[in-house]
Amino acid sequence: MTETMKNRIEEIVEQSCAADTNIFGYDIWTHHILPVIQNAKQLAPRFDADPEIVELAALLHDYASIKDKALYEDHHIHGPIEAEKLLKRFSYPKEKTEAVKDAIATHRASVRVEHRSAEGACLANADAMSHIEHVPSLLYLAYIHHGMGIDEGKTWVKTKLQRSWQKLRKDVQDIVRGDYEAALKVL
Repeated sequence: MTETMKNRIEEIVEQSCAADTNIFGYDIWTHHILPVIQNAKQLAPRFDADPEIVELAALLHDYASIKDKALYEDHHIHGPIEAEKLLKRFSYPKEKTEAVKDAIATHRASVRVEHRSAEGACLANADAMSHIEHVPSLLYLAYIHHGMGIDEGKTWVKTKLQRSWQKLRKDVQDIVRGDYEAALKVL
């Protein structure tokens, strides 16, 4: 992957985050996508994962739901399709595109799937870490996006955090244990 390609894809995803049609608001870029990328890059050596695949998958893992709110519920299914369209525009190698798609397809904690690759496991852990490290973004989702009341939102966020925690590999749990325990205490 060239730096130019990576920068162009980042621009496309960030522009989608800034679009009026993005139901999550621009903050998903700064409070979720960028942290997932950072976490994925940090975790790649622990998982013996290809850093290029992991970085692209992290960048694109929620792109489908950001681009089109109708794809939100099944964004783990639509995400690989949208990623392939975008990567094809940049003539990204088919084998690597398939690896990115596979990682995106298996990243959700709410959908139990077997990770078929180190990159998929790495992305799933990076995504879960982001939820635990950025609780305000979950609060925003609960109270603003979903319009929940205090108790319902609290339960939703706590359940999301617990699901994310269960998705983490033990050594990754050790990295975010303090944040997780603090969040549960507040909730």
